[in-house]
Amino acid sequence: MGKSKDIREAIEAELAFDPLVDPANITVKNMNGEVALNGTVPSYPQYLEAAGAARRVAGVTNVHNHLEVVLPPGDYRDDPTLTTTANGALALNITVPDGVEASAHDGNLRLTGTVSYGSQRAAAELAVAGLTGVRNIKDDIEVSYNADPVNVTVLVQDALDRYALVADDSDVTVDTIGNTVMLSGHVDTWAERDAVVGAAWMANGVVEVDDNLFITG
Repeated sequence: MGKSKDIREAIEAELAFDPLVDPANITVKNMNGEVALNGTVPSYPQYLEAAGAARRVAGVTNVHNHLEVVLPPGDYRDDPTLTTTANGALALNITVPDGVEASAHDGNLRLTGTVSYGSQRAAAELAVAGLTGVRNIKDDIEVSYNADPVNVTVLVQDALDRYALVADDSDVTVDTIGNTVMLSGHVDTWAERDAVVGAAWMANGVVEVDDNLFITG
């Protein structure tokens, strides 16, 4: 009970410490490192940042982000306006290839199109995440199939061997079925987990990453 309370209080303190989050309407529940965030925030960047703040706390093994974005009246954008703004942001981002498009419905953006790398898909999300009026993002961008799965496995494993955040004695393993990368093993922190998953998405031809990593905290 004491440890559970410590983790919850530490997350609440981290949310209060983070200048990019207004924690006034956020509640935190913790069960043995499984954390749930409930309540409301006034923007999509705060929705993302609140989860990031929780992941920074030692002992957190998973974060379930149930926060709802409730926009202030002045931040609301109608569907045509938000669609136009989002597509403009995508077009201006040099990392996002042509053909990626956005459509809006009540503040919810849907991204579609085809890219060659998972990092390009992430760049598309990032390009629109901070736009005024965004309540959520559904990423339906496809990653093209144009890499040998065996080469994908080798490329990802080599990247992990180079990464400073991944310990030399790490038991993380990389397996590939088709163009899906499956990650398993143990990592100490969310930062290490993000480094491993990020390495998997950077390989050409990866269309899905199956994250079975266990965070020891």
